[in-house]
Amino acid sequence: MKFSLIQSVVLFTFLLFSQMAVAQEKVIKGVVTDATSGELIPYATIALYDTGTTTIIQGTTTNMEGKFAMKMEIAEQGYIVVSFIGYEDQKFADLDFSKSVIDLGTIKLSQGAEVIDELQVTAERSTMEFKLDKRVFNVGKDIASSGQGALEVLNSVPSVNVDIEGTLTLRGNSGVQILIDGKPSVMGDDASSALGTITADMIEKIEVITNPSAKYEAGGTSGILNIVLKKDEKKGFNGSVSLNTGIPNNHSIGFSLNKRTEKLNLFTQIGAGYRSMPRYSEAINQSKLDNSLVESNGESLKNEQFYNVTLGSDFFLNDFNTITLSGNFAYEIESEPGETYFSIYDGAGELASQYTRFANTTANNPKYQFDLQYKKQFKNNEDHELLFSTVGSFFGKDQSSEFSNEYTYGIGNDYKQIMNTNFYRADYTFKLDYTNPLTKAITLETGAVYSINNVGNDYSVLDEVGTEWVTNDNYTNNFLYDQKVLGLYATGSYEKKKWGVKLGLRAENTDLTTQLTTTNENNYQNYTNLFPSAHTSYKFSDKFSMQAGYSKRIFRPQLWDLNPFFSIQNNYNIRAGNPDLLPEFGDSYEITSIFNFKKTSLNVGLYHLYTTDVIERVSYYENNVNVTTPINVGTRNKTGVEVNGKYTPTKWFSVNGDFNYGFFSRSGTFENQSFDFDSDQWSTKFTLQFKLPADIDVEIKPNYQSEFKTVQGSVSGFAFLDAGVRKKIWKGKAVVNMSVRDIFASRIRENIVDQADYYVYSFDKRGTFLTLGFSYSFGKGEAMTYSGGKRFR
Repeated sequence: MKFSLIQSVVLFTFLLFSQMAVAQEKVIKGVVTDATSGELIPYATIALYDTGTTTIIQGTTTNMEGKFAMKMEIAEQGYIVVSFIGYEDQKFADLDFSKSVIDLGTIKLSQGAEVIDELQVTAERSTMEFKLDKRVFNVGKDIASSGQGALEVLNSVPSVNVDIEGTLTLRGNSGVQILIDGKPSVMGDDASSALGTITADMIEKIEVITNPSAKYEAGGTSGILNIVLKKDEKKGFNGSVSLNTGIPNNHSIGFSLNKRTEKLNLFTQIGAGYRSMPRYSEAINQSKLDNSLVESNGESLKNEQFYNVTLGSDFFLNDFNTITLSGNFAYEIESEPGETYFSIYDGAGELASQYTRFANTTANNPKYQFDLQYKKQFKNNEDHELLFSTVGSFFGKDQSSEFSNEYTYGIGNDYKQIMNTNFYRADYTFKLDYTNPLTKAITLETGAVYSINNVGNDYSVLDEVGTEWVTNDNYTNNFLYDQKVLGLYATGSYEKKKWGVKLGLRAENTDLTTQLTTTNENNYQNYTNLFPSAHTSYKFSDKFSMQAGYSKRIFRPQLWDLNPFFSIQNNYNIRAGNPDLLPEFGDSYEITSIFNFKKTSLNVGLYHLYTTDVIERVSYYENNVNVTTPINVGTRNKTGVEVNGKYTPTKWFSVNGDFNYGFFSRSGTFENQSFDFDSDQWSTKFTLQFKLPADIDVEIKPNYQSEFKTVQGSVSGFAFLDAGVRKKIWKGKAVVNMSVRDIFASRIRENIVDQADYYVYSFDKRGTFLTLGFSYSFGKGEAMTYSGGKRFR
C-alpha cells in the first residue's frame, strides 16, 4: 500500500493537532531505518488504524534516532502503518494486543520512486496556507525569483508590495515590522538594502501576519512579515553549489554544506560576488511665487563586492533538549559613482545657470551576527516546550562621498564637498517562550522579550573654501540612538476540529533616548502600552471556512526617521529625519472567507485599519530647496477588500492571483495646514506557471499598482512584468535557470507634491535585470538557486 501525497498531508495534519496518548496499558515500539543504507529515519509516521472503520485512532513520529514508543489506549483490534514521504509504506496487521509491549523491531523502509516524483512536482511552486492568526506563504522554486533577493520574493507574496525604493507595504499600508526567524533583525529598519542580503533559495516560508497575536512583538501598525530561513534536516553529508551571472553585473558563487548525525548537525554557507544596481532619476522644483525653476536628471551606479560566511550547529543533547549556535560574518565593499545635471531658470523662464554635480561614494561595511538558542521539549507532548534564545548583531559603515559642481553656463562657482559617515548599529534580543498544550484543545503560551538597540551616526559635511576644507555646521553632527523595549505576553487558545478561538494580551515598555552631541539636543521618550489580540475560526465544511481577528499595534519611529541628517547627494532635494517624532498606533480588524475546491482555492477578506499619530513624509520648500521630513499627522481610516486564489485546470498549467482594494480617509492638521482628504488605492498581481515537456518550466508574473493620493500630492501607478524559464538536468540534481525582472523597464516611481506656493516632481527607474544561473547538488542536497544576493541575516 502506498500513501498518496494528499493522504500523507492529511495524516500529518491530524498528528499535529492530535493529543499524544497518555494511557499506560499498552506500548508499541520500534526503530525505522532505510532498507538500503541502514540509516535511521527521523520523523517517520506511525499510525494506528481501526480495522473496522479504517480511521486513524492515534499516531506518533520517530525521534532523531529513528525510534518510537507509542502509548495506546485499550484496543482490541487494529493495524499499524509506518510511512515516510519518499518511501514505500509498511503495514503490520497481525498484532498481539494481549501483550503490554508490542515490539515491531527494526522496520526497514524501501524508497519509492513514484512518491518521490510526486513530492518533487509539488515542491516546485509556492503555496499559501491559512493558520488561526496568520497566512503562511511556502516559498517554492519560483523561476522569476531565481537570482533575486528577499525583496523580490516578498513582492510575489499576496498582500505585499515593494516599490522601486525598496519600501514595503502590506495591503497598501506602511508600518510593516520585519522579523527573521521570528526575531527582530538589523535588517528591519532598512529593508531596501539589507533584505537584499537574503536570497530566494535561503527562504523556506514567509508568514504574513496582518493581525498578530499577543505572542508577537507589537511593532508594525499594518502587521508583521516573518521570513523563516531554511535549515537542512537531511542526515548525512549534503550540499550544493551555484554559479550566477547577469546583466547588469550580477556575478556570484555560493556553497551550502550540511553534515547531520544523530547528535549533531553542522551547517555552513559561503558566498561571494559582485553586482551593480543602476538608477536613473529626474526632479523638478518650481516656485509658484516667482516661477523660478530647477530641473535635474542623472544616473548613478551602485557597485558592491560581498563576501560572507555562515557557520552553525545543532547539538541534540537527547530526545528533548537541543542547543543551536550559529554565527555569520559578512563584508561589503561599495562604490557608487554618479552624475546629475542641473538647470536653473529664472521667473521669466530664461536659463540662468547650468552645471553638473559629480558624486563618488565609497564604503566598507562589516556585519556579523550570532544566535544562541536552547529548546526543551517535554515528554508528555512534543508541542510542550520551553525556548530561550538570544541574538546579537552588529552593522558598521565607514562611508566617504566626494561631490563637485562644474558649471557649464551662467552664474555660479565651481566648488567641492566631502561627506563622511561613521555609522554603527548593535542590537541584542533576549527571548523566553513557553508553550503548554494543557489538553488536546487548550494551549497556553507565555513569555518575555527584552531588546536593546544602540546606534551611532557621526556625520560631517565639509565645503571647499579657497584652498581649505571648512566644516558645514548646518549638516554636521553626531547622532546617538538608544532604545530598550521590555515585553511580556500571555495567550490562550481553544481549538477543536471545526471551531477555534485565541485570546492574548501583551504589555510593552519602551525607553528611547536620542541625542545630537554637537548641539547637545536630547529627546527622551518612555511609555508603556497594552496590546490585546483576538482570533477565531470556524470550519463549516472541507470546502468552506471563515476566520476573524483583531489586534492593537504600534509603529515606533526607526533610526532614519529620527536622524535629522540624511543625505546631500542632490542639494536641491534633501531628506532629513525628525528626532521629535512619536510612534503611531493602529487597531486592525479583519474577517476572511476561505473556499477550497478540487481545482480552485479562493480567499476573500474584509479589513479595517484605524491609525492614530500617522507618520507622513512632508515637504518644506525654500529658495528652490525641497526638504522632506517625517511628522505625525492626525488619523487614517482604511477599509478594504482582498481576494487571492489559485486555479489549476491542468497538470501543466496553474495561475495564482491577488487583488487588493482599499478606501481610506485622512484627517489632521499641521502648522495651520489641513490634511483632510479621501482616496483609494488598489493593486493586483498574477503568477502564470507552465510545465512543459523535457523538465522545462516557464513562469510569467504581471503586476500592477495604482496611483494614490498623499497628504501633499500623489504617487503614480505603474505596471511591470517578470518572467523566467528553468530546465532540470541529471535527474534534478542540477538546474539551469534564466530570469528577467521588469522586462519593459516600467517599474518606476513618480512622486508629486503640489502645494499652493510650490511644485515638486521626482521620478526614479531601475531598469531591466537579466540573470542566468546554474546549480548542482550532492549528497542528499537539492539543487539551489543561490543568486547574486548577499547572504547575511
